[in-house]
Order: sequence, then C-alpha cells, then structure tokens
Amino acid sequence: MKPLVALGTRFRPRVVESLSERFTLVVPPDRLQPNAIPTEARNARALLTLGALPTGGDLMDALPELGLIACYGTGYDGVDLEAAAARGVLVSHSPGGNSSSVADLAMALVLASARRVVASDRFVREHRWRSHPSPELPIVPGLTGRRLGIHGLGMVGMKVAARAEAFEMEVGYHGRAPRADVDHQFHPTLVGLASWADFLVIAARAVPANRHAVGAAVLEALGPSGHLVNVARGSLVDQAALIAALRAGTIAGAGLDVHEREPLEPGEIETLDNVVLTPHIAGATESAQVAAIALVVANVEAFLAGRPLPNRVPG
Repeated sequence: MKPLVALGTRFRPRVVESLSERFTLVVPPDRLQPNAIPTEARNARALLTLGALPTGGDLMDALPELGLIACYGTGYDGVDLEAAAARGVLVSHSPGGNSSSVADLAMALVLASARRVVASDRFVREHRWRSHPSPELPIVPGLTGRRLGIHGLGMVGMKVAARAEAFEMEVGYHGRAPRADVDHQFHPTLVGLASWADFLVIAARAVPANRHAVGAAVLEALGPSGHLVNVARGSLVDQAALIAALRAGTIAGAGLDVHEREPLEPGEIETLDNVVLTPHIAGATESAQVAAIALVVANVEAFLAGRPLPNRVPG
C-alpha cells in the first residue's frame, strides 16, 4: 500500500498525477483547514504544501500522525517553524528546482517594464498606431551598459546575474555578506544598491527581517529612471510605498510576479500604466515542475524511510 500524504491545497493536475504514482494523496477541495480535516487525512504522516501558505500549530494539531511538512518550492515562509519544532515535525523544501524559471521571468519583467512592452501591445491593439515612427511612444533606455542590482544573490539571484550579463549589463548585489566566489560589486546596504542601480531585482528570502525591505527610502534611492522587479515574495516590498512611488514618478516602473496579498485584490496598483503584473507564475514551467516534484519525492521518501532529509529546513 502506498504511503498516505495530505495536500495542504489544490495543486496542478500534473503535480497530483506524478505524486499519485508513489503516494496515496488526500486532496482538499481548496485549502486544508484545521476545523475541516478529511477523515482519511488524519493518518497522514506527511503534509505537502506551498511554502507561502499559512501552516500553523493548529493545522499540525489537527493531523495527529504528522511528522513532515514538505514545501513544494524554495520558500517556507508560511510555516510556523517554532510550532513545528515544538511538535517534533520536520520541515523540508525544494531549493533550486525553479531557480532558472524564476530568473527567466525576472528578466522578462525587466524587459517588459523597461521597454514598455505591455503598454506598446495595448497601443497597437487599440489601433492608435498611426505612423512610423510613432511620436506617441517615448524613446526608452535599453539594457546595454545599464546597472542591475540584485537583492539576494542565492540560486535565483546568481541566475539573474548570468542573464543580465548576457544583456551586457553591469551587476551589483546586496545580501547578508559579500560572496567570495563572485566578481559582482557588493553593496553593504539595500539603499546603497538602489542608488547605484538602474534596475533593482528582489530575489531574497522572505524572512521576518526582510519584511518591507523595499520601502520609501529604497524607492527614492532607485530614482525616477529606475525600475523595480520582484520575483521573491510580496512581503519584501511595501506595496503602499510602491504605489505612491509609481504614481508620483519617484521610480519609472515596476514588474511584479508576487504581491502582498495573493490573489491580488482590486485596488490601485492594477490601474497604473507603469507596472507589469503577473500572478505568481515564475516557477510555472515544465522543467521547474519536474524538478520540484523530484525534490518533494526525495524528501518524503527519506522521511518515511527514517533517513536524513535531503533538503531539511533548520528548525
């Protein structure tokens, strides 16, 4: 009989189909709630969830046989690690599986924002293209020779750097400490990096210390020709400050795949012409899905066999 694994939310059919080959899955109608646990889930020793989803002690208590929370993807910011440690529940994640795909979208958002791709598409679709060249569309700076700053030079950040170099850009970064294995310029503060950069890409981990790391001061430093791109977590950017900066022209534009509240609620940001929005899809590629599934399987099977987890999150 295949081991029983509970899902914390609905996953894409491809993920469910692949995991079903090795595990018996308990699939909730939407999200697994502490007060509405399916009877069959109570015997599950492993819970597979998305790292951004809240997974607290109340949910762990509602799964009495739980011993592992396996996060699908790199992040695990939604998991209450203290509650898990107190209950003897291990936590794993899937680092690196989607880093190439996330870096790809980061550069897509850099291009979309800098070259006003969405606005230009709308310009053509609305039949406003009357002459060539069109005087209505502004001349914008290209990427060659421009400076791209990366907040968080981990797996994703390193791949963003490699892609930026292919566009003949200069790369700098900010993190907890300089890396001895790279030649990119290190900036001790995020404000300093923003002041230096033309483009600021957020690729840092969503730990409490990074909440609203990008606020009014960083946006002011980025300046009226600067662009912000976030492919990390929405919590790293103060959305109210960002909206104000976009409205006032404090920065030129932004590209956001992640948002403070997901799904994005109706408000001000989607009405702005100088922001490109995508629905947290950076890791939604076939290659990333295959890699993430393999990492999840490795972690769950190691736990069930009593072996050390390949990708354990420190408790």
